[in-house]
Amino acid sequence: MFKRSFNTRDGRIVKSKPTKTTYSEHVKRKMQDSVDAGSPVASTLTSPIVTLVVGREQRLFAAHEDVLCHSPYFTAELKGQFLESGTKRVELPGEEPEVLSCVLEFLYKGDYYPRLLHDKRRNTWDLEDAHRDIKTGGRGSTISTIYLSDVHGDILRDTVIYCAAAKYGLEELKRLSLRKQGLQTGIQVDVILRSARYAYQNTPDTESVLRAHYLALIIRSRKTFKRSGTMQMEMENGGKLFFDLFVAMCNHIDDIVAIG
Repeated sequence: MFKRSFNTRDGRIVKSKPTKTTYSEHVKRKMQDSVDAGSPVASTLTSPIVTLVVGREQRLFAAHEDVLCHSPYFTAELKGQFLESGTKRVELPGEEPEVLSCVLEFLYKGDYYPRLLHDKRRNTWDLEDAHRDIKTGGRGSTISTIYLSDVHGDILRDTVIYCAAAKYGLEELKRLSLRKQGLQTGIQVDVILRSARYAYQNTPDTESVLRAHYLALIIRSRKTFKRSGTMQMEMENGGKLFFDLFVAMCNHIDDIVAIG
């Protein structure tokens, strides 16, 4: 269930290639060099290399088995596989290559681009290479969205990564992606609603954190959404998202009345 109380302060989000079975030494060295000094995965880089075949175009990725096995999903996929022709293999036909790249970057480095940066003097957080959008007044990354052909539109990139993290059983990546998304501002209404629908479609009903994030976001930005033709059209289409939104709105009003 969703929490009754929501933060009412202003929110911030207002081609196929031939399959290789072995890897040359320079590829292994490049993977080794990609790990930050002192990384906790550094000691695991002598494990076998796994081939990941990603997306409809069957893009090839490579990662060390022990690194992948920080994920329960990959542990299960690799269990029982034996080294044949020099490598193990995992098929991910429904995954976006860009998203899988972020997952691997997190597994190796503990973060993904744009990295989360902490200003110790001000005790604030921001995104690497963040900029201010002159048109919207928002501050965020130049890659805040990703186009998904399945939904015919842009989705908030951190939401897609959150859903991937849920699939792969990476709780820390879920927390990181949600924190990054909270730093994005100036996102258009249609992108927010499309991303909210994606979040509902790609998380179980037991998922409350990401879904509640979107409900609270819409409530905080209700003046903008009230004027939105996109919102009206989406609500006419219905779905669990908007029933949850109705319940959250009622709870929000009850909280205000109780405080008053």
